[in-house]
Amino acid sequence: MNLIKLRYDIENVHNLPTLPAVLRKLLVLVEDPTLSINELEGFIMKDPSLASRIIKAANSPLYGLPSRVTNINQALMLLGLNAVKGLLLGVSVFEHMERVMAGLWQHSAGCAIAARIIAEKTGHNDMAEDVSSAALLHDMGKVILGLKYPEKYQYIIETARNKQSYIAEEEKIAFEITHADVGAWLAFKWNFPHKMIETIKYHHSPSLSKTAPTHTSIASLANILVKAIGFGFSGDNLVPILKLHTVKTLSLNEAVLREVVDELELALGDPEDFTF
Repeated sequence: MNLIKLRYDIENVHNLPTLPAVLRKLLVLVEDPTLSINELEGFIMKDPSLASRIIKAANSPLYGLPSRVTNINQALMLLGLNAVKGLLLGVSVFEHMERVMAGLWQHSAGCAIAARIIAEKTGHNDMAEDVSSAALLHDMGKVILGLKYPEKYQYIIETARNKQSYIAEEEKIAFEITHADVGAWLAFKWNFPHKMIETIKYHHSPSLSKTAPTHTSIASLANILVKAIGFGFSGDNLVPILKLHTVKTLSLNEAVLREVVDELELALGDPEDFTF
């Protein structure tokens, strides 16, 4: 497969006629490097349904904010531009996530919560929101591949299930790249911070991260724990092995891991709480 053409097609996914108009406009909007909070607020406020979902998501266990969010401006001020861009992309493709892979949104939301908890428990509170946003979008590449190549991607999902293999392995065979590469391409095009791009790209291989090893290790561990707990579905039922690199980078020990798991199980609650 021609990777240059593949990347071009992926980055222009907003041209898909199957996408609703509001999502096509959003995908173009977030590419603007000069995008401001006011512009984003204006876009959201034009769609009452979208605004309602953003407020509901901001008040969900996904963010665990100390006070209730009642309007879009408050959500933007509390969460920040990058977090709201990530949340907006997430809730806007929610229905598409369910169509491509039932349970993927719950898995993604679970990883966002897990990433925040891990960051706090390992003494990295300063990066909690950024890594949580990256974890929310870490599997976005699966959605885009599923939307762009629906029949081929369903075949990949079925093959991974039948072979009991990792879905990323089957993606590599079919496309020569994985959802992590696709997600990183999009995060770059959407003008997310470099550390977020690298976190998405290397969430399965944190030892390859050069500029964001801690962010990437947190996202990787979040993915492992959410899969181990069985919250949502990410394309296969295999739980990745916790790598020594991640253990060393985060200074993990059994006590810290137990605290993370206990708090995560409590925070996840009912999957219906993540339906927006």
